[in-house]
Amino acid sequence: MKYRIIALITIVATAFAACHNTETANLSISPDAGTRYNQGQDIAIKVSVPSSIKADSIQYLIDSIRITSRKDTLTAKLKTDSLKLGFKLITAKVFSGGQSQEVSTNVLLLAAKAPEVLTYVVEKTYPHDTTSYTEGLQYVDGYLYESTGEKGKSHLLKTDVANGKILQSVKLDSMYFGEGIAVIGNKIIQLTWQEKVGFIYDKTTFKQLGTFNYNWGKEGWGMCFDGTTVYNDDSTNRIFMLNKDNYQPKGFIDVYDDKGPINQLNELEYIDGKIYANIYTTDTIVVIDPKTGAVLQTVDLKNLYPLSSRPASFGSDPDNNVLNGIAWDSFGKRLFITGKKWDKMFQVKFMKQPGNPI
Repeated sequence: MKYRIIALITIVATAFAACHNTETANLSISPDAGTRYNQGQDIAIKVSVPSSIKADSIQYLIDSIRITSRKDTLTAKLKTDSLKLGFKLITAKVFSGGQSQEVSTNVLLLAAKAPEVLTYVVEKTYPHDTTSYTEGLQYVDGYLYESTGEKGKSHLLKTDVANGKILQSVKLDSMYFGEGIAVIGNKIIQLTWQEKVGFIYDKTTFKQLGTFNYNWGKEGWGMCFDGTTVYNDDSTNRIFMLNKDNYQPKGFIDVYDDKGPINQLNELEYIDGKIYANIYTTDTIVVIDPKTGAVLQTVDLKNLYPLSSRPASFGSDPDNNVLNGIAWDSFGKRLFITGKKWDKMFQVKFMKQPGNPI
């Protein structure tokens, strides 16, 4: 959240300065604010300086980071190949006679191309506890670790994937709604939904070792870990990058395909250099580049477990009877998928069209 506030303050301050500086008001910059580009496209930046100002040099910045400087007002080309996606603040700082003036615009950077559409095959089916309102799922050292939601019913579980038997369990206080988890060495960290707190457990004993404040995201949703960085999302298209030792944010990516933002990112899993995320209330999983936020691939799993066949656990709330659990066995190369209160867990393999393994 603090990153969004900083960005908003920057934009408002820029606009305020432009309105109260008559010299700056005479400067103009292109492209127009809100112009969309796809990653890989060059952004042509042009500053128009009135004849009354003799520009000694022009410095160009993107999100306050200097990218180039010129001695003229000719068009500058901004390469976008390695930039993170999302809104970018472009600023031109014009130096003249020992003074400087600024003019800014913003652009929206989208993924380079439409995501590749994957298909899948089901390799095996396993039982899953129908009381588990699945929020987080991870496979480590031969066991599944699962975080479940609903106040008064939230647990951290360790289960046997083969038979679905719960081997270990700890219940959260009734004031908390459990969310995503990440196993980090000999610890497990668990988010809560709206309570702004995270829990730290001993992986072996499930003894609670401590807590941490969660005050950056809109809400606490999914988590995953790549061995160095913890990732978490918050119901939007933003994925935060957290320090693995103190669980505090150190950066973020915003997730876009070639058309726009992908919101409602939920359960996360890190697999072979990419982040897999399901889109909440849907049966769609997207594959994300963690360096840029670009959606690389997508797979529709609505036929994995047709709605008419799922347990009628939600009565008049069928929107919650959705896929929400992704776990990866990195040693056995097995991918597990389940959903909230489903009675089944599926081992699947994602395939490129028309059927070659990814």
